[in-house]
Amino acid sequence: MNPELKKLMKYGLWHNNPALVQILGLCPLLAISQNVVSALGLGLATVFVLMLSNVLVSLSRQFVRPEIRLPIFVLLIASAVSVVELIIQAFAFSLYQALGIYLPLIVTNCIMIGRAEAYAVKNHWKNALADGFFMGAGFLWTITLLGALREFLAHGTLFSHMEILFGDGARAWQITLYEGDAHIILAALPAGAFFCYALLIAGKNSIDEWLKK
Repeated sequence: MNPELKKLMKYGLWHNNPALVQILGLCPLLAISQNVVSALGLGLATVFVLMLSNVLVSLSRQFVRPEIRLPIFVLLIASAVSVVELIIQAFAFSLYQALGIYLPLIVTNCIMIGRAEAYAVKNHWKNALADGFFMGAGFLWTITLLGALREFLAHGTLFSHMEILFGDGARAWQITLYEGDAHIILAALPAGAFFCYALLIAGKNSIDEWLKK
């Protein structure tokens, strides 16, 4: 593998993960991660927006004056979000409704402007595309894992309502892990989102310490 791509993969997925290391995008991360399907939907949308916006920023970097670069970056990111929003609205309207205001608010996600400013504006569009993919994938697996943890604790299930994203055939994907009154309802609440998120960060830090040893 190309050394630069290998570096981007390691940084995006683990060492510089935007959600677990940079602690960016907390608002949608905590608000939409109530279950797997919503978390996965927003995560995939974020990946596509990051890839598209990074490419647009990289291609336009030679034509944008430094003093106006931030407004231009925001405009390009907003254009990418609009494209993704229209696609989801057309082909997965139930997911569009489930994500609500947090889909257009991807524009304000710090990950977008952060990668545009830190990497895309300084590199070739192919590398910028790879950076957007791996950083987005890091956010994707984090928010999906958080959604799975919260859904498991609060409802005792995994992959419920996946038909919202994958069609009626995905209704059978639901896994019921336990039933009864033992559900931890706190996990479905905002406070529970912070607790579960803290567990993920602690888990990553523990793995990093173990790898060092």
